[in-house]
Amino acid sequence: MTNSNKHNRYTPLLMALCIVIGILIGSFFTNHFSGNRLNIINSGSNRLNNLLHIIDDQYVDEVNIDSLVDKSIPQILANLDPHSVYINAKDAKQAEDDLKGSFSGVGIEFVIREDTIHVQNVIHNGPAERAGILAGDKIVTVDGKKFVGKMVTNDEAQHRLKGPKDTKVQIGVVRYGTKEVKNFTVTRGEIPQKSISATYMINEATGYIRIKNFSETTYPELLISLAKLSQEGFSNLIIDLRDNTGGYLTSATQIANEFLPKNKLIVYTQGRHSRRQDYKSNGNGSYQNIPLVVLINEASASAAEIFAGAMQDNDRATIIGRRSFGKGLVQQQLAFNDGSLIRLTIARYYTPSGRCIQKPYTLGEGTNYEQDLLTRYQHGEFFSKDSIKHTGPAYHTSIGRIVYGGGGITPDIFVPEDTTEVTSYLKQASMSGLILQYAFTYTDNNRLKLNNFKEMSEMADYLKKQNTVQQFVIYADKRGLQRRNLMIKKSHALLERYINSRIIYNMLDEEAWNEYLNQNDPVVKTALQVFSNHAAFPKLPATNSQNHSKKVIKKRKK
Repeated sequence: MTNSNKHNRYTPLLMALCIVIGILIGSFFTNHFSGNRLNIINSGSNRLNNLLHIIDDQYVDEVNIDSLVDKSIPQILANLDPHSVYINAKDAKQAEDDLKGSFSGVGIEFVIREDTIHVQNVIHNGPAERAGILAGDKIVTVDGKKFVGKMVTNDEAQHRLKGPKDTKVQIGVVRYGTKEVKNFTVTRGEIPQKSISATYMINEATGYIRIKNFSETTYPELLISLAKLSQEGFSNLIIDLRDNTGGYLTSATQIANEFLPKNKLIVYTQGRHSRRQDYKSNGNGSYQNIPLVVLINEASASAAEIFAGAMQDNDRATIIGRRSFGKGLVQQQLAFNDGSLIRLTIARYYTPSGRCIQKPYTLGEGTNYEQDLLTRYQHGEFFSKDSIKHTGPAYHTSIGRIVYGGGGITPDIFVPEDTTEVTSYLKQASMSGLILQYAFTYTDNNRLKLNNFKEMSEMADYLKKQNTVQQFVIYADKRGLQRRNLMIKKSHALLERYINSRIIYNMLDEEAWNEYLNQNDPVVKTALQVFSNHAAFPKLPATNSQNHSKKVIKKRKK
C-alpha cells in the first residue's frame, strides 16, 4: 500500500478527532464564559463585583445598584463584629461634623412642635444672633419659601439651614406676641460644637468638668476649662464621663497625659495585622498630683473607657458610678469616592493592666449585643454591685488592686440607680415627650419674666415657687396623660427636677442645666464625700495589702 493510500485512510479519523476536541473546547468556553456565567461568581475574589455586574446586566427588572450596595455592605460587616459599620454619604458628613468639633450653619438649636420650627437657643455670637434672631422665634419661611407643615422634619430643616461658610440664607420668623413675619438675612459661619458642656466650681475646693465626647477639639477645650478652674482656686477635680459615647483615641490619651507621671502606660492596641502599639505619658502633664474622681455609667464607651481605665489601672483616680458600656474595638475609617465610608475594626484596646475593654459578642447575634444594657437592667446590675457578671479574668492595678476584664470598666465605688420615686406616670410623662413640650411652652409663655434671671440658682429658686408640676399635670391631662394623684405625689420631686431643669436649659445653657441636676445627684455627692475623706488616690484594702507584702517577701527570699 502506498503512503498516499495510508494518508487517505486516516483522514476521516483525524477529522472526527478534531471535531470532538472542538466540541469539548466549545463546551468548556460555553460553560465558563457564556449565558449565566455562574462559575465566575463561584470562584475568585471578585464574586461580589461580578454578581453586581450580572444583576445590572441580566436581572428581569431595572435595579438601583447604588441602593443595593448601601443595603448589602452593612449586612456583610455585621458578620464581622458589632462596631464595623458602613455609613452612607449623607450620614458620613454628619458623623464627621460630630467629631470635628464644628460645622457650617446659622447657629441655632431648635425643636419641631406642631409642624413648626421653634428656636430653642441661639448660639452666643453666632450668625443667627448677629442677624437678630432670638430664642422663642418660630421659623416659618426659608429663602422666601413657606416652611411649615408636614414638610418640616429634622433632616429637611438641617438641609435648608446648614450650608457652606459665608453663604447667605433668608429666614422668616414670627416672634412671640406678634403675627407679622420678620425677615433676617443670616450669613452662615463655622459653628463650634463643644465637647465639654460644663465647667464650674461645685464648692470652694472642687472643680467639675463634663465631657460629652472626645472630638478633635476636646483637649484644647479641657486646657481652657482647667485654666478657668485654676483661676477659681480648685484643689479637687471631678471629670464626668457619664453618657460619653467616646470618639478619638488621641484626645483621650492627650487628656490622660495631663494627669499621669512620666512613662505610664495609658492604653495599648493590638490586632491580627496591627502590631502592639503602646501609648505612654510623657511627664509634661500639669495636673499630675491633683485629687481626681472620674464618673462613668453604662453609656460611657470607647475613648471614655480608655481614659477611665488608664486612671484606674495606674491608681491615679477613683472611678465612681456604674459599669461602663464595654466597647474596646479599634476602627479604621476608609472612605469611598462617593463620600460614603466604612469603619473597619483592625485591633482591640487594652488597659495598662492588660484587660480588654470589649464586652463579649457572638457573630450573627447583633440583637443580643444591642440589648445588652436592657439585659443588665433586668438582671439588677443597675441596682446592685453583686449583680455585675464579670466574664473576663482578674487583673491587677499598679499597686495590686484587683480589676476585671471582659466588658467595660467596673467602678471602684458603685452607686446604684435610684428608682424609689419612679412611677409609671413619670415614665409615660418622660417617654411621651410631654415634659419637653410643656417645658418649652412654659418657657415661651414666660420669657419676659425669666429673662430677669441670669444665674441658675436664682431661676431655680423662682421656679420652685411656681408649682410647675401642677401646671404640667393639667397640661398633660388635656393631651391624653391621665392624672394619677398618688403616683404624682410619689414622683413629685423627680417631676419638678425634670421640668425645671428643661426650663433652665431653654433659658440659660447646658452648663446651667448640668449644674442644676448635679445639686441632688447621688453620684456627685459620693464624689464630694471621697474628697472629704481624702480618698481620691486609691489604696489597697488592708487584707490585700498584707497579702501583697507577703508575696514581695517570698520573692525576695527566693
